[in-house]
Amino acid sequence: MSNQTPRPRLRTLDLTYIALSAVLITVCSWISIPAAVPFTLQTFAVFFALLVLDGRRGTLAVLVYLLMGAVGLPVFAGFKGGLGSLLGVTGGYILGFLATALIFWAVTHFAGSSLPVSVAACVVGLACCYAFGTIWFVQVYTANVKPIGLGAALGMCVIPYIVPDLLKLALAVLLSRRLKKYLH
Repeated sequence: MSNQTPRPRLRTLDLTYIALSAVLITVCSWISIPAAVPFTLQTFAVFFALLVLDGRRGTLAVLVYLLMGAVGLPVFAGFKGGLGSLLGVTGGYILGFLATALIFWAVTHFAGSSLPVSVAACVVGLACCYAFGTIWFVQVYTANVKPIGLGAALGMCVIPYIVPDLLKLALAVLLSRRLKKYLH
């Protein structure tokens, strides 16, 4: 016999929360905020799912979202879907949401889920998403368009989004703290 404690199984309520969170990420990806550099609310929804559901269920919600897009459902920004979206120049940022979720899950699993730890986990996950997405962007852009430097890629794909993404994190923290007390 093993001395390991069995991992808790997902209940129907957990699966419902995961599905609703995947839908929330989808709807938020469709909402485009016009600005000097337009942005969506995908990042907000990823943070919100992680903060409300916890690392495991939040990560599963992000994974469901990515799988829905991979099979062709129009769940990504601009009502896009399919492997072409994931393999395109910005696909690394979309896949980076999974890295964000996995980092959040690992950090909160080992360091606890206090507010400072959860926020730090989101910030580290976002930085990893930026890094992964930017490396992906440079590789795909260079292969398909023309060579691009890291500085130019950061100027196009990361720097304009840092402040909006931190504001989305703050909003996700505020709303998740209000909602979480009602979820059992």
